[in-house]
Amino acid sequence: MANERSYDEDAIQVLEGLDPVRKRPGMYIGSTDERGLQHLIIEIVDNSIDEVLAGYCNRIEVVLHSDGGCSVTDNGRGIPTGMHKTEKKSAVEVVLTKLHAGGKFGGSGYKISGGLHGVGLSVVNALSTRLEVEVKQNGNIYHQDYVRGNPINPLSIVGSTKETGTKVTFVPDPEIFETVDFNYESLKTRFKEIAFLNRGLTISVEDEREGQEKKDIFHFEGGIVEFVEFLNKGREVLFEKPIYICKQKDNMQAEICFQYNDGYSEIIHAYANNINTEEGGTHINGFKNALTKIINDYGVKNKILKENEKLSGEDVREGICAIISVKLTEPQFEGQTKTKLGNSEMRPFVEKVMQDEFGAFLEENPTPAKELVLKCVTAQRARDAARSARELTRRKGVLETNTLPGKLADCTSKDAKECEIFLVEGDSAGGTAKQGRDRKFQAILPLRGKILNVEKARLHRILENQEIKTMITAFGCGISEEFDESKLRYDRIICMTDADVDGSHIRILMLTFFFRFMRPLIEHGHIYIAQPPLYKVTRSGVVRYFYSDAELESYLNEFGRKGIEIQRYKGLGEMNAEQLWTTTMDPATRTLLQVTMEDAFEADKIFNLLMGDCPELRREFIEQNAGLVKELDV
Repeated sequence: MANERSYDEDAIQVLEGLDPVRKRPGMYIGSTDERGLQHLIIEIVDNSIDEVLAGYCNRIEVVLHSDGGCSVTDNGRGIPTGMHKTEKKSAVEVVLTKLHAGGKFGGSGYKISGGLHGVGLSVVNALSTRLEVEVKQNGNIYHQDYVRGNPINPLSIVGSTKETGTKVTFVPDPEIFETVDFNYESLKTRFKEIAFLNRGLTISVEDEREGQEKKDIFHFEGGIVEFVEFLNKGREVLFEKPIYICKQKDNMQAEICFQYNDGYSEIIHAYANNINTEEGGTHINGFKNALTKIINDYGVKNKILKENEKLSGEDVREGICAIISVKLTEPQFEGQTKTKLGNSEMRPFVEKVMQDEFGAFLEENPTPAKELVLKCVTAQRARDAARSARELTRRKGVLETNTLPGKLADCTSKDAKECEIFLVEGDSAGGTAKQGRDRKFQAILPLRGKILNVEKARLHRILENQEIKTMITAFGCGISEEFDESKLRYDRIICMTDADVDGSHIRILMLTFFFRFMRPLIEHGHIYIAQPPLYKVTRSGVVRYFYSDAELESYLNEFGRKGIEIQRYKGLGEMNAEQLWTTTMDPATRTLLQVTMEDAFEADKIFNLLMGDCPELRREFIEQNAGLVKELDV
């Protein structure tokens, strides 16, 4: 969607100053933890993506440097370098020192923009100990240095070039951030997503930090078609190739790709101007409405469905994998995290695009079209069976009941905010945990054996699994469309399993269940993984615990191996109640890993890979990650 609008110093508009950023950084980047730190890089990359959307950039390079800094380089037009008329300084300096200064206000700089607020570079500058900017433009190379947001020299020409583009190098301020250690894997996932959404863009991320050296390059000529194929890898698909639709009208563009697989869940990721609209919006509503209507109309017209038979939205979306990417000039975002698209004109536009293109596809491909309708009918029948099972389960007191499971050792506090529940593997470890816990706020729920793999089962089978029913009852918040977080009885749900293969398997089964049927528990930070020690080391009567091979190795290298006794824990049951409390359950001394979901499509991919029906992909994953495991107990 390239345009001919001018982008020079006259396109830069100033709304307010920069001073508030260092005082209240959370207002601008969300938080000062790792998520906020990562956001600094994303803000700069978003500026480069604006150049991509405008049709002037096709290469972005991100490098994590050994000094803790990061550089982002693109081959766009470069930040304007001329003097700003009202500010009486270079446009580069205006962009880097004035909040809400940029080419995204008023429409003269960018027709389509992903960075909506124009605060990106100035915020990064304010929250960095130092920042360097290099702009290639007008045959020259321009350079300027900043310290904690303040320029220490004017923008000056330091060389000549035929290239264009911008390079920003910054070092985050440790006085602001809780951590200044960038997460390479998280960035890699985000940039892969960006490459999928921008066909033809090459984006690379490189880690130069000592001991962490690695580099990934992403380029997808197929764009979101390759995105869908990536998400469906390892799954049986209904259509040989994904259905791809791309239409533009006035200042709106809709790019849609979807394909059905043999799974039972729906995977729909939607974006507006490259922003992941996690909370939905009008573009998703238009897609869903059109999908339901088109399939129902086709089924009735071709007598696959009876006149009075109607498929629901859930029926037609079972097993779908879809990417919806829309672009528009003035996006309006709503919702708690401002990731819900609110533009009313987008819903009928997407509906019309779907009706024209997908409706025609079904008419032109009668065999797969019939297969699709029959698949939806099967989904409807299974959903009816699940509804009956749910009603039966409810009547038996599982989904709505005040009677808690007999095996649950509940806590005495009724304040959910201070309560936590440990999901413990087996009765033996459960008994130890019950003896060692703080009864006031800690509940213990022993689980027998491995719960059902929900990745391979429909809801009515899932509700028949005793351990799953026990968890649902204990949590109190329901599942799927009946999930109600306000009824959650524990703020922290802690998976506490043995440090062996079986323990890992049970943990991933639990996480798969939470991901598929109680996803807000993960999204809102309620799920944790306990970290029991791997080793007990006794030296001269003094006991120490170690939680990794690296910790033990470091200790042994420092103090030697003579006169010590090392015990390798293979299960929680090998510890007595006091040891389990001290090492794993005491909030003052324990370590908990919070389960987060930085990226939904990557999480879905991993769950399908680990728990799905394709052993070849699972084997490939294990081989690729085998180097992360030093010792494996079987």
